[in-house]
Amino acid sequence: MPAPDPSAAAMPVLTGREPFFVVINAGSGREDASQARETIVRILEQAGRRCQTELVRDPARLPEAADWAVRQAREQGGVVVAAGGDGTLNAVTQRVLGTGLPFAILPQGTFNYFGRTYGIPADTERATRAMLDAVIQPVQVGLLNDRVFLVNASLGLYPQVLEDREAYKQRYGRSRMVALWSGLVTAWHRPRQLDLTLLQDGRARMLRTPTLVVGNNALQLEQLGFTEADLPRQGSLVAMSPKPVGTFALYWLILRGLFSRLGEAENVVSFGFQEMRVKFRRGMRHKVAMDGEIFHMDGELVFKVAPLPLPLLTPRHVDPADRA
Repeated sequence: MPAPDPSAAAMPVLTGREPFFVVINAGSGREDASQARETIVRILEQAGRRCQTELVRDPARLPEAADWAVRQAREQGGVVVAAGGDGTLNAVTQRVLGTGLPFAILPQGTFNYFGRTYGIPADTERATRAMLDAVIQPVQVGLLNDRVFLVNASLGLYPQVLEDREAYKQRYGRSRMVALWSGLVTAWHRPRQLDLTLLQDGRARMLRTPTLVVGNNALQLEQLGFTEADLPRQGSLVAMSPKPVGTFALYWLILRGLFSRLGEAENVVSFGFQEMRVKFRRGMRHKVAMDGEIFHMDGELVFKVAPLPLPLLTPRHVDPADRA
């Protein structure tokens, strides 16, 4: 059976009077969170729009804050807003998806793949103003064992790279160069290989690889060098996996990704799918990453497209520079 077409789902209609309920992650981005909150409130109040904010200093409280925003938006006919990096957007989306509530984002992370895909500015003031003149777009969301991911989900080496990257950021600050350096250091310690069985449409595929990454974001894949034919289509996700290689070959793959040539690499397998089950030859507990956040899951993993789209507020007028 074909995957549902998100564009066919009924989307909420904006009246231009909805209040905003904003969850702000104090640990995201380079901008001071209190200053970001002042900017958001000032712009919304100047526009005559009601808003309430929740500044979250402990990331473990993000789900609780998201529940608050969803509850308020339901009761008052409002919009749920997440301000932070892709991990923050993921945590709030987990609570918003399926409610039918309109959802807006104010990107404040290092890479901001999700926001850039839809031309949402990384600058808080510009993003808030764009939110006031937005249209709702149905956006596809991926699921891993019923947890959402907006950009990608992965297992094996990639989650370890992300975990180590966070430690480097704490020590050296948030930047793309710090992220790259931490990835190279992690890859230097030759990763163990995963023995996987991938089940799709009743067919089994055996795969031995250091990591499996499932992408839901065309912009990230384009920047890695995948062609239009390789990008996720409506109702599908894309799996990417390097074949077992040595440390220097793994470095070469990382460099190819940096220069947007990874999609051409002979040692990388990629394919699209609607739903895929992943079984492990050994081990029952697995470290996985979703939009940069680390989780642990037991047993079989199931990747699929969420049956309902996310009603995302996107700018009516997009500056191409905000997609770069």
